[in-house]
Formats: sequence, structure tokens, C-alpha cells
Amino acid sequence: MPQIEVRFPGGKKTETLINGFSVLSDQPESGGGEGSAPSPFDMFLVSIASCAGYYALEFCKGRSIPVDELSVNCTTEYDPERRLIKQININVITPPEFPEKYKDAILKAVDQCAVKRHLVNPPEIAVRAELR
Repeated sequence: MPQIEVRFPGGKKTETLINGFSVLSDQPESGGGEGSAPSPFDMFLVSIASCAGYYALEFCKGRSIPVDELSVNCTTEYDPERRLIKQININVITPPEFPEKYKDAILKAVDQCAVKRHLVNPPEIAVRAELR
């Protein structure tokens, strides 16, 4: 698994290094940031949506279904009492040429998204401090 390192370039920004890539995040202006990049929580949601999109893409490509008009959108439902998202909705929008016979199958494929599966069966998260 990749080693992930987080650096702090200023303000409320982070730069996360993973597999040779640099991923920037910032807090929104309402949270004291500059709003110059997605927030870490936004990227959490992006990871779910893009993973679901990848599974939809692979499903269609594997059946030679055109993907020009294929898309996936993700919405959330918020629980104000708990101050947490209570539901993430993933909606697959198929192209006009999409065969009706594959409707249930593409949903089953998207349901196998690796990010979603890790949320349904979450790993243990251990937080430690390395004092120098």
C-alpha cells in the first residue's frame, strides 16, 4: 500500500503526497481557509463518486456500450442532530443507447466500488503520535 505524507504549505491548506502525485486541499472561506481547493471532506465524497464512476465506465466498456453520455452523480442527505451525513446517494445516468436489460447489472457493478465496500466494512483506524 502507498505511503501517504501530508505537508502544510500555509493557512489551512494541506498538500498530500501519494504515488508521485500532489493533492492539494483547503478549507472553505467560511471555515477560515481561502477556498482555493476542495476540502478534505469534499475529496472523501469525490473518491466515492469517482470510484463508482470507474465501475460504471468499466461495465459499459466491457459491453461496448458508448460512454460519451454516461455519468454518475453523488448527492448527500445530512442529519443535523448528529451533524453527519446520513446517506450518500449514487446515481448512474446511462447513455440513450444503454440496453434496459443491463439496468440491474450496472447497479450491481457500481455497488462493488472499492471505496463503498471499505465504508460498509470499515477498517480500524489507529492514530499515533511520533514525538521527536
